[in-house]
Amino acid sequence: MPEISRFYGIIIRMFYNDHNPPHFHVIYQDDEALVDIKTLEILEGHLPKRAKTLAIEWAIEHRDELMNNWQKATDREPLDKIEPLD
Repeated sequence: MPEISRFYGIIIRMFYNDHNPPHFHVIYQDDEALVDIKTLEILEGHLPKRAKTLAIEWAIEHRDELMNNWQKATDREPLDKIEPLD
């Protein structure tokens, strides 16, 4: 699963050929969640409040890039790295 961004101990990844709806994986310490790109709702899993807030803030800033990477993952093309939250 390619890593597309990392910030404040949060890792953002995306699988190739993953199931719909378009989403990304957030890993923080021992917690993991799947986040819907369009709604930014957690589809599965759990994150501590602060990690969730930072991941959603980052996703709002990079939603178009996330959708672009989702399409690339669907087409099995290399994914682009996305700037971390600063």
